[in-house]
Amino acid sequence: MSGNTQEFDAIIIGAGIAGMYQLLRFRDLGFSVRVFEEGSGVGGTWYWNRYPGARFDSESYSYGYSFSEELLQEWDWTEHFSPQPETLRYLNHVADKFDLRKDIQFNSRVKSAIYDEATQRWNVTLENGDSASGRFLITAIGPLSAPTLPNIEGRDSFEGQSFHTARWPQDPNGFGGKDVGFAGKRVGVIGTGATGVQVIQEVAKTAAHLTVFQRTPNFCAPLKNSPIDPATQKEIKASYPEIFAKCQQSGGAFIHLPDPRSALEVSEEEREALFERLYNEPGFGIWIGNFRDTLIDANANALLTEFIKKKIRQRVKDPETAEKLIPTNHGFGMRRVPLETNYYEVYNQDNVELVSLLETPITRITPKGVQVGDREVELDILIYATGFDAVTGAFSRIDIRGEGGKTLQEKWADGPHTYLGIQTVGFPNMFTLVGPHNGATFCNIPRCIEQNVDWVTKLINYMEEKHLAKVEPTEQAEEEWTDHVNEVGAMTLFSQVDSWFMGINQNIPNRKRTMLLYAGGNPAYREKCEAVEANNYEGFEFA
Repeated sequence: MSGNTQEFDAIIIGAGIAGMYQLLRFRDLGFSVRVFEEGSGVGGTWYWNRYPGARFDSESYSYGYSFSEELLQEWDWTEHFSPQPETLRYLNHVADKFDLRKDIQFNSRVKSAIYDEATQRWNVTLENGDSASGRFLITAIGPLSAPTLPNIEGRDSFEGQSFHTARWPQDPNGFGGKDVGFAGKRVGVIGTGATGVQVIQEVAKTAAHLTVFQRTPNFCAPLKNSPIDPATQKEIKASYPEIFAKCQQSGGAFIHLPDPRSALEVSEEEREALFERLYNEPGFGIWIGNFRDTLIDANANALLTEFIKKKIRQRVKDPETAEKLIPTNHGFGMRRVPLETNYYEVYNQDNVELVSLLETPITRITPKGVQVGDREVELDILIYATGFDAVTGAFSRIDIRGEGGKTLQEKWADGPHTYLGIQTVGFPNMFTLVGPHNGATFCNIPRCIEQNVDWVTKLINYMEEKHLAKVEPTEQAEEEWTDHVNEVGAMTLFSQVDSWFMGINQNIPNRKRTMLLYAGGNPAYREKCEAVEANNYEGFEFA
């Protein structure tokens, strides 16, 4: 932009699934739009996370955009749970089909976004010094987009190859990650969350030796992925209305609906039969398609947790290793459940070792590997599957200032305060897609992204029709919604364990424990948004 500030109706930060769709909807309004994207291409999380084994845990056909029937019919998903390269290829196809790139500026990291009260515009500055301004600012930066590395002494001294999974090198000839060559190598992986589970499964296939450094174990469940044959493909394409209708009914906008019965009210035989069936079916059914009370009643959850523990002990041959893989600080489903393919069987292989950091913590990273206790584990490759500064982290990496020069970090110092997870007082005309307290944060994300974007677009269109210049929530509406988010969260078992749902990451000390997502479910969130809209956007102040 050569030092000149270009003016737009709207600026979008991020060209992932949310940013791409919001760009399309703004075009419907006739807006001039500029999207700033840090990466060199579209795709958001699927652009950055190219590590081996990365794939959906949502059924592919429930994940793609639903707004275009032509797009639905022309795209063939090849697997029930799409691998990362195919997903990124799909998102590039969408960008090509709708000519999105002409409004996206790539390799453009946003340094600051500052609201000018005099002009009622957002002034955005990039790290390279370029600037732009817009009436509306849309953050489409994703809930899991700010990677974190562990605070371990000597981390930069390692002389081998090292990677954070969210910054895996790109394949120069495709949409996936670069093959860094595990064959014949000694590989270490730190972290056993969802990403760690996926990468461990792949590394174990070819590495000469794999050492898994497990900080805290997670309960995992089988993915049960398979190819989509032509007959199933045809059936899927004929069933999209029913698929998306089912997602609308589901609390997490997946195709899995909870069993209306209580786990405590059926016989042991009936209970075990459902657990067994769900465990052997694809996807998240074992987590969110289970008895209605397994995530809200500790006694019901204990029954499911015991079933999962039994499965782990059956699948892992060494009893001592099996016990190390079983969490002791939370029940099944209280954290987001990683879905796996032969993950537990990996620990039966002679080339795989599990090191529990609860027993022998890492003392430092050395030039040759990892020091645990009095032992140095020598490595050729070290992989950090150490997660993200979830939900609010990407916001804190941008200097966002609202009215009176107050920073968003100051506003959210004791945890996020929002209305509907879409706006926050003091930051007019800024909309936080899939932000904290938003129904899309705990969701089959594209389903809830479309709801977010459509709702924000209608609100802005309302402003255009009424010739209104700015919008922000009332303090009362923000306080009531924030209280509601915390109250609903406290009714679930999610609030009883430290996880990114609660803003906790072991790599970020001294973080206040607070609910970051809306756990009331997709139907309740959508119903609330529709009620606000029907009442002339009750809870918002316009000028």
